[in-house]
Amino acid sequence: MTNTQENTCNSCFSKNVTIFHRLEDLPVNSCLLFDNQNDAKNYPRGNLELGFCRDCGFIGNLRFNSQLARYTEGYEEQQSFSPRFNAFAKSLVTKLIDRHNLHNKTIVEIGCGKGDFLIMLCDLGRNRGVGIDPTYVPGRHDEAALKNVSFIRDFYSEKYSNYTGDMVCSRHALEHISDTGAFMETVRRAIGDKTNTLVFFELPDVERVLHECAFWDIYYEHCSYFTLGSLARLFRRSGFEVTDLSKDFDGQYLLLEAKPATNGQRSAPLKEEESVEELSKAVAKFQAEYDKTVQLWKRKVQTARETGQRCVVWGSSSKCVAFLNTIGIKDEIEFVVDINPYRQGKFLPGSGKLIVAPKFLKEYRPDVVIAMNPIYLDEIRNDLSSLGLNPELTAV
Repeated sequence: MTNTQENTCNSCFSKNVTIFHRLEDLPVNSCLLFDNQNDAKNYPRGNLELGFCRDCGFIGNLRFNSQLARYTEGYEEQQSFSPRFNAFAKSLVTKLIDRHNLHNKTIVEIGCGKGDFLIMLCDLGRNRGVGIDPTYVPGRHDEAALKNVSFIRDFYSEKYSNYTGDMVCSRHALEHISDTGAFMETVRRAIGDKTNTLVFFELPDVERVLHECAFWDIYYEHCSYFTLGSLARLFRRSGFEVTDLSKDFDGQYLLLEAKPATNGQRSAPLKEEESVEELSKAVAKFQAEYDKTVQLWKRKVQTARETGQRCVVWGSSSKCVAFLNTIGIKDEIEFVVDINPYRQGKFLPGSGKLIVAPKFLKEYRPDVVIAMNPIYLDEIRNDLSSLGLNPELTAV
């Protein structure tokens, strides 16, 4: 690891931060899509320097510029077109409702996206909900589903501190926020003395990314990376008592439950938390294996092209954008497949690849399909089979 300048941890504000990974020329958004290929290829780019805090374990992009990342209606991240993902979401909602008696409660979701999770929480528990997110798009749900839910199309900030409830939740938003320590302090101030408030956060697990050298899970708009330990330490420092920590979705997601701490007391670490020393070893492993892993995937794609095989990627969101950009894909792959109809017919930022519907493959007949998430392999295999296709199916 090298450290060329004094840097500050955005989670614990320590100066004990070491730079361990650098990337340049990354698309600054992964889920903004384009109608024009030229616009997609020429979308603004930024640089990444991952810093590892040796005091709390937080990993963040020290070169992140929040002015570059755009979160508008054109930001398309909705995952609820997948049966596998919906089963996970429904199971999670059911567990939360049953465990915390979430019936006839008020729920606030920070970074609610298109509102799927909040609507499900309110429907199954007969709750009331407020979702806050600049990328929310009206019209994705019927009126009956929205009768107890309202949405604010904006970023969460101090001006929405009056929106509190029996539960405050956030899923896959904190990793997009650079000033994580300041942000969580804002959330804690908003809750105030409502000490019975349930706080639930879900976000990606960077420990898995480091151990698996999953370079496709590192991209510009993800400026903050957490493990169970570093996430719990952030919450305690921000005035919360962490009550439960776990991983789900095949170990890809961190789940944290907390409640406001009283009298400034900090709870003891939970057994699920890894130490900063353990995480340091995972960082070193990632550094040692990064170049080899990138080259392995470059060779695989190039070999397919050289042997006359048609290769497509299945899954067009952030992982795909990072994968194509990192290995420098040009003509080796022509198309990217996605089941989300709002993504089909659009072009990806950076590579400019066209997103197509699965039915396109019936005519294109690929020889190799690269799935951007192994958890969807069975679902993808079934979709391919229904089209009468049996290509080589592999996952990153």
